[in-house]
Amino acid sequence: MAARSAATAARSSAPAGLLSIGQVLAKLSPEFPDLTPSKLRFLEERHLVSPSRTESGYRKFSAADVDRLRFILSMQRDHYLPLKVIRGYLDDIEAGRTPSLPAGGSVPKSILATERRYTRAELVREAGASPALLTDAVSASLIAAADTYGDDAVQVLRALVELQRSGIEPRHLRGFRAAAESELGLIESALIPVSRRNDPSSRAKAAELAREIAGQLEVVRSSLIRSALGRLQS
Repeated sequence: MAARSAATAARSSAPAGLLSIGQVLAKLSPEFPDLTPSKLRFLEERHLVSPSRTESGYRKFSAADVDRLRFILSMQRDHYLPLKVIRGYLDDIEAGRTPSLPAGGSVPKSILATERRYTRAELVREAGASPALLTDAVSASLIAAADTYGDDAVQVLRALVELQRSGIEPRHLRGFRAAAESELGLIESALIPVSRRNDPSSRAKAAELAREIAGQLEVVRSSLIRSALGRLQS
């Protein structure tokens, strides 16, 4: 009874309009099913979101906190960015700068805007592709089949449109999937010490470490490609 009274007092002492962790999960889980209380606390530990606290220590999230979380989770899901990179972009935005994503897109000036989702027909139209090219891309495992698609799928399909003009078809790129699976094996091996702990906080840390390793592998891959291009031009 005393605990229930304390919780009631904490809720009543919180400013109107603020949300509990449970209410934040209810808002965001339909779009991000893997979101958990542990991941929310992990994002707070990484200084990506700073909810207010009641006198009793309960976390309370504002509408701006929820929008910021939606932006962070979208960047992770759709652009595979590590949290430290996302935090750097948000810091730049708050400082009045307009940073660019590694993939070449622009970070929105306001984090209130969420990523658009595309149906199959909208994706084809947005990328300037044919339905057959999208079908071939899915068949070659370059784009995952889905009911709706994000901006990452648009960028990939646009790239495939340009490659097709040079005679490069999705079937020629099947090796890319095999290479990605090989990299995934390296990442999984590196995560073994963390993933063995098998608690929610460790799982969140393992997911973030995986993104950081993937980012470093991308740096190495890009350097090798640039070096190879240099040999072609010499």
